[in-house]
Amino acid sequence: MSGSNRPRKYDKPEIPTARQLAAEALVRIDEDDAYANLVTPKLLAQSKLDPRDRRFVTELVYGTTRMRRAVDHLLAPHVLKPPPAIATAALRLGAYQLHYMKIDDYAVLSETVNVVPKGLRGFVNGVLRSVTRSRVVWPDRATRLSYPDWIDRWADETFGDDAERVLSAMNTPAVVARRDDGYVQDPASQLISGLLDTQEGHRVADLCAAPGGKTSALGGDVVAVELNEARIGLLVGNLDRLDSKARVVRADAVHPPLRPASFDGVLLDAPCTGLGVLRRRPDARWRVQRRDMDRLGALQTEMLASAAALVVPGGRLVYSVCTLTDPETVDVVATLGEEFVPVGLPEPWEPQSHGARLVPDIGHDGMFAAVFTRSG
Repeated sequence: MSGSNRPRKYDKPEIPTARQLAAEALVRIDEDDAYANLVTPKLLAQSKLDPRDRRFVTELVYGTTRMRRAVDHLLAPHVLKPPPAIATAALRLGAYQLHYMKIDDYAVLSETVNVVPKGLRGFVNGVLRSVTRSRVVWPDRATRLSYPDWIDRWADETFGDDAERVLSAMNTPAVVARRDDGYVQDPASQLISGLLDTQEGHRVADLCAAPGGKTSALGGDVVAVELNEARIGLLVGNLDRLDSKARVVRADAVHPPLRPASFDGVLLDAPCTGLGVLRRRPDARWRVQRRDMDRLGALQTEMLASAAALVVPGGRLVYSVCTLTDPETVDVVATLGEEFVPVGLPEPWEPQSHGARLVPDIGHDGMFAAVFTRSG
């Protein structure tokens, strides 16, 4: 179900309620290709909602976006043609509240109809009433767990008998994990910086540094490389707030302006498909395509070659990605020369070829990491 072929114009309330704000976020995500994790905080910052309602908005937007395929399946028998975008958003919000949040039917219907203009309220009310009376029959696991078919198949290929558990875990809200310095960072990500094992006096390069969480946890004399101008602002802000002395350089990690064989430690936390962090990025499952694995794998391989060239003999190289596809993990690190000797990782890491992985779970994201020392 989509409202993309219908006008989105409607009279927005001057002071939106939580559900109205959530609906506006969904319209922007669906119609304007906005990112849930960017548009939601922006709308909340402009609102006058109290903390409880702000949390409610986040749950509505993230949950409805995450479960969009399943929600649309619940609505499909009762919607004959695509309604306007705001009605689509309201219906998805209502169905999500009814089926997943288990909010009282009366409360959902009475509040959700107010999201749309008066001329659409009877339609929204009628569809949601029909949803409350319908028996749910799921055609397949991908629809039930709300994933594209290709991700569902990839999960079977990658996790085998654990596929359903992993997919279900990535449908749960991400945990809030704070480091001792107050920075919010997933437990899996917190493990990466320590793999470099840098000491005071070591020269260290972090080649894809933004937003700076991993950079700020590195020891030694750190150079943080980042190409994206907008992300540099985020990187600098986080490093300043965390009292990091890392020097920031705007540059491409494929061609870093750094002297070869001059760093004791190099971290490459490369851009990837992000299939290990789908619970944290609710709309990512609808954006990523299977072909992106190979495209990004080629880029990661170039970046890793550049990173490897910076490492001194006896130095350490760490490659990490928040995904678990072969073209972005084991295939990439297999391209390193024989002078790079793999280092085994302890539990909770699960060995995988020349690296190791953390399978997504309720308590942490999915992650792949490979550690090497340079011989000679």
